[in-house]
Amino acid sequence: MGVPGLHQRAPHPHAQLALTAGLSACSSVGGDEDAALENSYTYATDTSFVPFEFKEDGKYVGFDIDLITAVADEAGFELKQEVTNFDGIIPGLQTGSFDLAVAGISITDERKQTIDFSDPYYKSGLILGVPTDNEDIKSIDDLDGKTVATRLGSTSAAYIEDNIEGAEAKTYEQLDQAYLAVESGSADAVLYDQPNVAYYIRTEGEDKLKMVGDLLEAQDYGIAISKDNPNLVKAVNEALATIKENGTYAEMYKEWFGEEPPAED
Repeated sequence: MGVPGLHQRAPHPHAQLALTAGLSACSSVGGDEDAALENSYTYATDTSFVPFEFKEDGKYVGFDIDLITAVADEAGFELKQEVTNFDGIIPGLQTGSFDLAVAGISITDERKQTIDFSDPYYKSGLILGVPTDNEDIKSIDDLDGKTVATRLGSTSAAYIEDNIEGAEAKTYEQLDQAYLAVESGSADAVLYDQPNVAYYIRTEGEDKLKMVGDLLEAQDYGIAISKDNPNLVKAVNEALATIKENGTYAEMYKEWFGEEPPAED
Protein backbone atom coordinates (compact mmCIF):
# COMPACT_ATOMS: atom_id res chain seq x y z
CA MET A 1 0.00 0.00 0.00
CA GLY A 2 1.09 3.54 -0.56
CA VAL A 3 1.40 6.28 2.02
CA PRO A 4 -2.12 7.50 2.85
CA GLY A 5 -3.05 11.06 2.10
CA LEU A 6 -0.11 11.77 -0.15
CA HIS A 7 -2.09 13.39 -2.91
CA GLN A 8 -5.43 14.98 -2.18
CA ARG A 9 -6.83 15.85 -5.58
CA ALA A 10 -9.33 14.53 -8.06
CA PRO A 11 -7.98 11.78 -10.32
CA HIS A 12 -6.61 13.07 -13.60
CA PRO A 13 -9.03 12.46 -16.50
CA HIS A 14 -6.47 10.29 -18.30
CA ALA A 15 -6.20 7.79 -15.43
CA GLN A 16 -8.30 4.64 -15.80
CA LEU A 17 -7.99 1.05 -14.78
CA ALA A 18 -9.20 -0.37 -18.05
CA LEU A 19 -8.38 1.83 -20.99
CA THR A 20 -9.87 1.69 -24.45
CA ALA A 21 -7.70 3.53 -26.90
CA GLY A 22 -8.28 1.91 -30.30
CA LEU A 23 -11.15 0.42 -32.24
CA SER A 24 -9.48 -1.54 -35.01
CA ALA A 25 -8.31 -5.11 -34.56
CA CYS A 26 -4.80 -4.02 -35.49
CA SER A 27 -2.96 -0.91 -36.56
CA SER A 28 -0.01 -0.33 -38.84
CA VAL A 29 2.83 1.90 -37.79
CA GLY A 30 4.27 4.45 -40.18
CA GLY A 31 2.53 2.81 -43.16
CA ASP A 32 4.54 -0.39 -42.74
CA GLU A 33 2.17 -3.32 -43.24
CA ASP A 34 4.61 -5.65 -41.49
CA ALA A 35 4.41 -3.55 -38.30
CA ALA A 36 0.91 -4.64 -37.30
CA LEU A 37 0.02 -4.23 -33.66
CA GLU A 38 -2.18 -6.33 -31.47
CA ASN A 39 -5.53 -4.86 -30.55
CA SER A 40 -4.74 -5.02 -26.83
CA TYR A 41 -1.66 -5.14 -24.59
CA THR A 42 -1.24 -5.75 -20.87
CA TYR A 43 0.90 -3.29 -18.98
CA ALA A 44 2.27 -3.59 -15.47
CA THR A 45 2.66 -0.78 -12.99
CA ASP A 46 3.89 -0.48 -9.43
CA THR A 47 1.73 -0.41 -6.32
CA SER A 48 3.04 2.96 -5.11
CA PHE A 49 5.64 5.31 -6.54
CA VAL A 50 4.25 8.80 -6.10
CA PRO A 51 3.73 10.89 -8.12
CA PHE A 52 4.25 8.39 -10.95
CA GLU A 53 1.73 5.74 -9.87
CA PHE A 54 -0.27 5.26 -6.71
CA LYS A 55 -3.79 4.37 -5.61
CA GLU A 56 -6.30 7.10 -4.96
CA ASP A 57 -10.05 6.67 -4.50
CA GLY A 58 -9.84 3.07 -5.67
CA LYS A 59 -7.94 3.85 -8.89
CA TYR A 60 -4.30 4.01 -9.87
CA VAL A 61 -3.30 7.50 -10.90
CA GLY A 62 -0.08 9.37 -11.57
CA PHE A 63 2.21 10.67 -14.27
CA ASP A 64 3.10 7.20 -15.56
CA ILE A 65 -0.56 6.19 -15.77
CA ASP A 66 -1.38 9.31 -17.76
CA LEU A 67 1.64 8.76 -19.98
CA ILE A 68 0.93 5.15 -20.94
CA THR A 69 -2.72 6.03 -21.52
CA ALA A 70 -1.78 8.84 -23.90
CA VAL A 71 0.76 6.63 -25.71
CA ALA A 72 -1.79 3.85 -26.21
CA ASP A 73 -4.40 6.32 -27.39
CA GLU A 74 -1.99 7.77 -29.93
CA ALA A 75 -0.69 4.37 -31.09
CA GLY A 76 -4.18 2.92 -31.37
CA PHE A 77 -4.29 -0.05 -29.03
CA GLU A 78 -6.20 -0.95 -25.89
CA LEU A 79 -4.60 -1.42 -22.49
CA LYS A 80 -5.20 -3.84 -19.66
CA GLN A 81 -3.62 -2.95 -16.32
CA GLU A 82 -1.86 -5.28 -13.89
CA VAL A 83 -0.47 -4.00 -10.58
CA THR A 84 2.49 -5.70 -8.91
CA ASN A 85 5.44 -5.00 -6.64
CA PHE A 86 8.31 -3.31 -8.44
CA ASP A 87 10.62 -6.32 -8.16
CA GLY A 88 8.08 -8.46 -10.03
CA ILE A 89 7.82 -6.24 -13.09
CA ILE A 90 10.92 -7.25 -15.06
CA PRO A 91 10.47 -10.99 -14.39
CA GLY A 92 6.87 -10.60 -15.55
CA LEU A 93 8.02 -9.00 -18.80
CA GLN A 94 10.53 -11.81 -19.30
CA THR A 95 7.92 -14.55 -18.85
CA GLY A 96 5.30 -12.80 -20.99
CA SER A 97 2.90 -11.99 -18.16
CA PHE A 98 3.06 -8.35 -19.27
CA ASP A 99 3.75 -6.70 -22.62
CA LEU A 100 4.75 -3.29 -21.29
CA ALA A 101 5.45 -1.64 -17.94
CA VAL A 102 5.61 1.87 -16.53
CA ALA A 103 6.88 2.33 -12.99
CA GLY A 104 9.72 4.84 -13.05
CA ILE A 105 11.91 2.10 -14.55
CA SER A 106 15.47 3.28 -15.13
CA ILE A 107 17.04 2.36 -18.45
CA THR A 108 20.20 0.38 -17.70
CA ASP A 109 22.50 -1.79 -19.80
CA GLU A 110 21.87 -4.72 -17.48
CA ARG A 111 18.10 -4.50 -17.92
CA LYS A 112 18.48 -4.13 -21.68
CA GLN A 113 19.85 -7.66 -21.78
CA THR A 114 16.46 -9.09 -20.85
CA ILE A 115 13.88 -6.44 -21.84
CA ASP A 116 13.54 -3.58 -24.32
CA PHE A 117 12.87 0.09 -23.61
CA SER A 118 11.19 2.98 -25.31
CA ASP A 119 13.01 6.23 -25.81
CA PRO A 120 13.50 8.05 -22.47
CA TYR A 121 10.54 10.00 -21.12
CA TYR A 122 11.89 11.31 -17.78
CA LYS A 123 15.35 12.16 -16.43
CA SER A 124 15.93 11.35 -12.78
CA GLY A 125 18.70 10.50 -10.33
CA LEU A 126 19.23 9.22 -6.80
CA ILE A 127 19.23 11.40 -3.69
CA LEU A 128 19.73 10.79 0.01
CA GLY A 129 17.07 11.57 2.60
CA VAL A 130 17.88 11.83 6.31
CA PRO A 131 16.03 13.02 9.43
CA THR A 132 15.78 16.79 9.61
CA ASP A 133 17.81 16.91 12.82
CA ASN A 134 20.65 14.77 11.44
CA GLU A 135 23.78 16.87 10.91
CA ASP A 136 26.22 13.97 10.57
CA ILE A 137 25.16 12.65 7.17
CA LYS A 138 25.75 15.22 4.45
CA SER A 139 26.61 12.93 1.53
CA ILE A 140 27.27 9.29 0.66
CA ASP A 141 30.76 9.77 2.10
CA ASP A 142 29.21 9.77 5.57
CA LEU A 143 27.45 6.40 5.31
CA ASP A 144 30.19 4.05 6.48
CA GLY A 145 28.63 1.77 9.09
CA LYS A 146 25.15 3.17 8.40
CA THR A 147 21.95 1.45 7.32
CA VAL A 148 20.37 2.86 4.18
CA ALA A 149 16.73 2.07 3.38
CA THR A 150 15.53 1.65 -0.19
CA ARG A 151 13.21 -0.29 -2.49
CA LEU A 152 13.70 -3.97 -3.21
CA GLY A 153 14.87 -4.55 -6.78
CA SER A 154 15.63 -0.89 -7.46
CA THR A 155 18.70 0.70 -9.00
CA SER A 156 19.29 2.50 -5.70
CA ALA A 157 19.66 -0.86 -3.92
CA ALA A 158 22.29 -1.88 -6.46
CA TYR A 159 24.00 1.51 -6.09
CA ILE A 160 24.34 1.07 -2.34
CA GLU A 161 25.88 -2.37 -2.72
CA ASP A 162 28.27 -1.33 -5.50
CA ASN A 163 29.28 2.21 -4.56
CA ILE A 164 28.81 2.98 -0.87
CA GLU A 165 31.54 1.21 1.06
CA GLY A 166 30.63 0.18 4.59
CA ALA A 167 26.91 0.88 4.20
CA GLU A 168 24.22 -1.77 4.59
CA ALA A 169 21.26 -1.71 2.21
CA LYS A 170 17.96 -2.41 3.96
CA THR A 171 15.38 -3.14 1.28
CA TYR A 172 11.60 -3.04 1.45
CA GLU A 173 8.87 -4.19 -0.94
CA GLN A 174 6.92 -0.99 -0.36
CA LEU A 175 8.64 2.36 -0.65
CA ASP A 176 6.69 4.00 2.17
CA GLN A 177 8.27 1.40 4.49
CA ALA A 178 11.70 2.78 3.62
CA TYR A 179 10.71 6.31 4.59
CA LEU A 180 9.05 5.13 7.78
CA ALA A 181 12.20 3.16 8.65
CA VAL A 182 14.22 6.37 8.64
CA GLU A 183 11.58 8.28 10.57
CA SER A 184 11.41 5.56 13.22
CA GLY A 185 15.19 5.29 13.53
CA SER A 186 15.52 1.72 12.24
CA ALA A 187 17.51 3.07 9.26
CA ASP A 188 19.89 6.01 9.12
CA ALA A 189 19.01 7.27 5.64
CA VAL A 190 16.95 6.53 2.57
CA LEU A 191 18.33 6.50 -0.97
CA TYR A 192 15.88 6.65 -3.84
CA ASP A 193 14.84 8.50 -6.98
CA GLN A 194 14.91 12.25 -6.42
CA PRO A 195 11.38 13.07 -7.65
CA ASN A 196 9.86 10.56 -5.26
CA VAL A 197 11.95 11.66 -2.28
CA ALA A 198 11.12 15.30 -3.00
CA TYR A 199 7.42 14.55 -3.38
CA TYR A 200 7.30 12.59 -0.13
CA ILE A 201 9.03 15.37 1.79
CA ARG A 202 6.77 18.02 0.26
CA THR A 203 3.54 16.17 1.05
CA GLU A 204 4.20 14.01 4.12
CA GLY A 205 7.68 14.41 5.51
CA GLU A 206 8.40 18.14 5.51
CA ASP A 207 9.20 18.23 9.24
CA LYS A 208 10.68 14.73 9.31
CA LEU A 209 13.11 14.32 6.42
CA LYS A 210 15.44 16.43 4.30
CA MET A 211 17.48 15.78 1.17
CA VAL A 212 21.27 15.96 1.40
CA GLY A 213 24.22 15.55 -0.92
CA ASP A 214 24.50 15.58 -4.69
CA LEU A 215 22.19 14.01 -7.22
CA LEU A 216 23.67 10.60 -8.06
CA GLU A 217 23.50 8.38 -11.11
CA ALA A 218 21.55 10.54 -13.55
CA GLN A 219 19.01 8.12 -14.95
CA ASP A 220 16.46 8.07 -17.75
CA TYR A 221 13.11 6.39 -17.23
CA GLY A 222 11.68 4.41 -20.13
CA ILE A 223 8.58 2.40 -20.91
CA ALA A 224 9.70 -1.20 -20.51
CA ILE A 225 8.65 -3.62 -23.27
CA SER A 226 8.97 -7.38 -23.51
CA LYS A 227 11.94 -8.55 -25.56
CA ASP A 228 11.79 -9.22 -29.31
CA ASN A 229 8.77 -7.00 -29.91
CA PRO A 230 10.21 -4.36 -32.28
CA ASN A 231 6.82 -3.37 -33.72
CA LEU A 232 5.56 -2.41 -30.28
CA VAL A 233 8.78 -0.54 -29.46
CA LYS A 234 8.44 1.42 -32.71
CA ALA A 235 4.78 2.21 -32.09
CA VAL A 236 5.44 3.38 -28.53
CA ASN A 237 8.37 5.57 -29.61
CA GLU A 238 6.37 7.19 -32.40
CA ALA A 239 3.44 7.83 -30.07
CA LEU A 240 5.77 9.22 -27.40
CA ALA A 241 7.33 11.60 -29.92
CA THR A 242 3.89 12.76 -31.05
CA ILE A 243 2.57 13.55 -27.56
CA LYS A 244 5.74 15.51 -26.87
CA GLU A 245 5.27 17.49 -30.08
CA ASN A 246 1.57 18.23 -29.63
CA GLY A 247 1.83 19.45 -26.03
CA THR A 248 0.12 16.50 -24.32
CA TYR A 249 3.31 15.48 -22.53
CA ALA A 250 3.98 19.01 -21.27
CA GLU A 251 0.42 19.28 -19.95
CA MET A 252 0.78 16.06 -17.96
CA TYR A 253 4.22 17.01 -16.71
CA LYS A 254 2.96 20.34 -15.37
CA GLU A 255 -0.03 18.59 -13.79
CA TRP A 256 2.12 16.24 -11.73
CA PHE A 257 5.37 18.14 -11.17
CA GLY A 258 4.18 21.75 -11.12
CA GLU A 259 6.62 22.97 -13.75
CA GLU A 260 7.45 22.83 -17.42
CA PRO A 261 9.39 19.77 -18.57
CA PRO A 262 13.10 20.45 -19.05
CA ALA A 263 14.38 21.01 -22.57
CA GLU A 264 15.63 17.81 -24.16
CA ASP A 265 19.26 17.46 -25.23
